[in-house]
Amino acid sequence: MPLETKIYQKDNRLKLNRVLKACVKDFFGSHFLAKQLATRDIRAQYRQSYLGIIWAFITPVFSALVWIMLSVTGTVKLSDTGIPYPVYVFSGTLIWSILKEAINLPTSNTNAARSILTKINFPKEALILSGMYKLFFNSAIKILLLVLIVILFGLGFSWSLLLFPLVIVCAVLFGVTIGLFITPFGLIYTDVGKIITFGLGLVMYITPVVYAIPQEGVMRTIMEINPFTPMIIVARNVIVGSNPEFLSYFLSIIGISFPLFFIGLLFYRISIPIIVERLSA
Repeated sequence: MPLETKIYQKDNRLKLNRVLKACVKDFFGSHFLAKQLATRDIRAQYRQSYLGIIWAFITPVFSALVWIMLSVTGTVKLSDTGIPYPVYVFSGTLIWSILKEAINLPTSNTNAARSILTKINFPKEALILSGMYKLFFNSAIKILLLVLIVILFGLGFSWSLLLFPLVIVCAVLFGVTIGLFITPFGLIYTDVGKIITFGLGLVMYITPVVYAIPQEGVMRTIMEINPFTPMIIVARNVIVGSNPEFLSYFLSIIGISFPLFFIGLLFYRISIPIIVERLSA
């Protein structure tokens, strides 16, 4: 009786739909691991720091104070912002700092975990989720400070304030999505991180962070097109209780960011093992 012969071959075909499903499953299924990593990192972040949790908002606060001094002394003449300038600049710098952290999150978290990536097999998406948990923790402190400043300047409580956490979650999603596509290149070439830091410094000046959009001119057009503009303006409008400007643009960007986030996760899942293997060789 002839024996049946079976030939096994490695399937090199990359089935994106299967990988995407696994990617989404691991992202939402790695909650416990991500929580443990985030808790460890948060404790380590403040364990040996005298000022502790104050460092979460000390940089944006001092940045705001610089612009307030420039405005008060007349060194820089700024157009009317519609709300007290300290509230305007504090809200802008705090929200901008959250956006910057969100963009840098995937690269910094992956870099920090490079040693365990080569030794332990675990869902890499947990690194992104843990980074988001840390960012939300630090952002909660900044939001409390911002609410306090709004109340101190007599703007009072607005029911729209309850939507502010949701707007921040959307802004973080937008930032992390950008960061996911940057991370693989940032791990290979350190120049990428420096370019991003330098680039974000320039982008801040074409975003209504510390001054309002001009009434006319080329800068007005640039600032209106800038996708960071609705992130800052909608968040600021919500917290001070004014009518949200650029709301349709904001919703369009979030609508695009949501599917791009999972495409970015897919790109991250496929590229990171290859990059880690290359870096550890």
